[in-house]
Amino acid sequence: MTAPLERLAARTADGFPNLTAARERTARELAAARDRLAALPFDDDVAVVLFGSWGRQELTPGSDDDWLVLVAGDRRDDVWPPVGDVEAVLVREPGGQALFGETAFAGELAGRIGLDEDTNRNLTRRMLLLLESVWVGGEDAWRTSREHVLDGYLRGDVKDHRPPRFFLNDVIRYWRTITVDFVGKERAGGGEKGALRNLKLRLNRKVLFAGGLLPLLLCHRLRAGQIRGELLRQFEMPATDRLAEVFLEFDPDAGVRAMSAYDRWLGMLGDDDVRAELSSLTRDEGDRNRAFRTARRDADDLQNGLLALLFETPLLPLVREYGIF
Repeated sequence: MTAPLERLAARTADGFPNLTAARERTARELAAARDRLAALPFDDDVAVVLFGSWGRQELTPGSDDDWLVLVAGDRRDDVWPPVGDVEAVLVREPGGQALFGETAFAGELAGRIGLDEDTNRNLTRRMLLLLESVWVGGEDAWRTSREHVLDGYLRGDVKDHRPPRFFLNDVIRYWRTITVDFVGKERAGGGEKGALRNLKLRLNRKVLFAGGLLPLLLCHRLRAGQIRGELLRQFEMPATDRLAEVFLEFDPDAGVRAMSAYDRWLGMLGDDDVRAELSSLTRDEGDRNRAFRTARRDADDLQNGLLALLFETPLLPLVREYGIF
């Protein structure tokens, strides 16, 4: 079956060339990484999982290898493959956040939802596992971990024709946490790559959020027994396919505008010179930079398309009912 993003691209004159090229690059590099990791010994309940641009199928030459060794169970000491062995096999370095390049446990991701033990790190890993992850080793353990986390949200919170509020509220909390932490880092003096980080917040992170929000809102059409299976189907797709599927149903023209803008942004990320230029700028310097201003216009186009989808289509009653209170 043709992917939703391809069907939406067919409504444009030129398609989404940068998204298409990034998907092809991701497929090639993922296959190569899986071949390299196949030589390592794996416990039956262990996966190596990649996040970010890998999970979104948006790999560019400047992408990081944001990965975790993930145990589909509770914390223990003896885990194979160990972190050092995985680190020696993967090519790129993990991003600068202290989230990746470690061992994580699905039991903690699923069992610590809310309250003091649900740290920013735990929340982020849980959301990324569901919304933008892909296995590079241990497929069964990756799937088991995702199902375990999803079940942690749905347990006792599944009703006919109602979005699962517990999960929905956590997706909204995660988006707000990202935006608040962005400013917190800026105020703490973390202005390095500030312009690029600002653009990723307005574009990549917004796609991540919308790609979680929309499938949950649309659970209102389902009976309780259908919700788990539909969410697993949705989260098997990259976020851009999830968005494209909803745009195709409710507002294809807005979808073309939004995803064309996102495609142009991905083209900028894939240009080494442009990425280096943006990486060198602080947030304040960005306003005086042509590339930054161009990307900001793309960010506005993406947001306007998403706003049209949420507030100018039959989705509006759902947003009003579930998106605020």
